[in-house]
Amino acid sequence: MKNQPIGMFDSGIGGMTVFQEVKEELKNEKILYLGDTLNFPYGGKSRESIQALTKKGLEFCYQKGAKILVIACGTATSQALEEIKKSMPVPVIGIIEPTIDYIQEKKDLKKIGVIATAGSIRSQGWQKALKKARPDLEIKTNACPLLAPMAEEGWIKNEVARLTIQEYLKDMHDIDALILGCTHYPLFEELIQEELGKEIELINTGKLVAKKLKEILKRTDSFNEEKVDFKKQYQIFVTDQEPNLDRMTNLILKNEKMKDQIQLVRI
Repeated sequence: MKNQPIGMFDSGIGGMTVFQEVKEELKNEKILYLGDTLNFPYGGKSRESIQALTKKGLEFCYQKGAKILVIACGTATSQALEEIKKSMPVPVIGIIEPTIDYIQEKKDLKKIGVIATAGSIRSQGWQKALKKARPDLEIKTNACPLLAPMAEEGWIKNEVARLTIQEYLKDMHDIDALILGCTHYPLFEELIQEELGKEIELINTGKLVAKKLKEILKRTDSFNEEKVDFKKQYQIFVTDQEPNLDRMTNLILKNEKMKDQIQLVRI
């Protein structure tokens, strides 16, 4: 069990921001990542479609031997996690629960902003979870449907990205912290912080997922402390090849060797 991989699923390449955080926090764990680039983006799809696609992706990871599963996608977490957890034989976590745990501890945070895809905001997954944990919170949300496609195009630091972020965040300047509720959004962290100012905390869900994973693996005696050969440590699958894939992988993971790990698969 200890030597089995962590399975990670996302609607595209954005979930690799979570992959990178897990890779840094859990240096001896194997990671199997599946990005559903064929069906990206998920933000405008129906709840039923998102649940079906997410289940198929997680089943692929489980069949490859995953000991725990991560939905590294805000939209899929908000619309599919609770349903899928019931049917999977291994633990499944998304990006919302670890973030809620963090905010419960940070009592000084009174006003929280959430930016996510249209699907995530429409489902009210973030809003409900935050209010259940902290009824005292004031919550502001905004759907940012352009950011994930822009990230996949590599438009993360240009003038278009800056102006788009400025528009999306124009009503978020009075909050204590902002949850980056889509795993693509940490790619815009520099521009977001520049727009909001350093006094507003940016909450990167990937960092919190990595810490939660470590906690679960240690609690269930599934934590691997033995070194793993790099070539056997990481597997990256995508459901469709795209022109920006190598560039985006290198940008997020900052490791040229990782592009040799990418495999095309049909699920």
